[in-house]
Amino acid sequence: MTVVKNYILDAAVADKKLRRIALEIIENNAGTEELILAGIRDNGSAIARILQGIIAEYSPVKTVLIDLSLDKRTPRAIELNQSLNFDHKTIIVVDDVANSGKTLLYAMKPFLEYQPARIQTAVLVGRSHNSFPVYPDYVGLSIATTLQEHIFVEVEEGKVRGAYLA
Repeated sequence: MTVVKNYILDAAVADKKLRRIALEIIENNAGTEELILAGIRDNGSAIARILQGIIAEYSPVKTVLIDLSLDKRTPRAIELNQSLNFDHKTIIVVDDVANSGKTLLYAMKPFLEYQPARIQTAVLVGRSHNSFPVYPDYVGLSIATTLQEHIFVEVEEGKVRGAYLA
């Protein structure tokens, strides 16, 4: 059976959405000396890297990139690729798609062992099926879908190629 890909974003539109997210991050964190971008592997990490590059184009703010690994179906064990002190830091958790809010909620867990200044969330595509009280701060595209529909973001060689509904 062939999966029909109904594209909701192509590469050019995705780039514009990511640029807008990066500029909003800069605007909303003016005066912050350092931003920690915590990308949820794999696509969230790629998007965090893209955001880091765009932020560097427009702002001198220091950005630190970390990868966050978790099983999205049962997200109890969360691993960070590096150990940092997150006290008084601004952390932005980044993923490709926000569905129920569960993954974003669990992704914040390791940072709550510290005293961060703020924790924000950024996603390329946001859906309106929140089961958890997590609403992304930065959303490239908000889309209403049915529970049976899924959104997939295609990332190749560190670039977003598109997002489609299946």
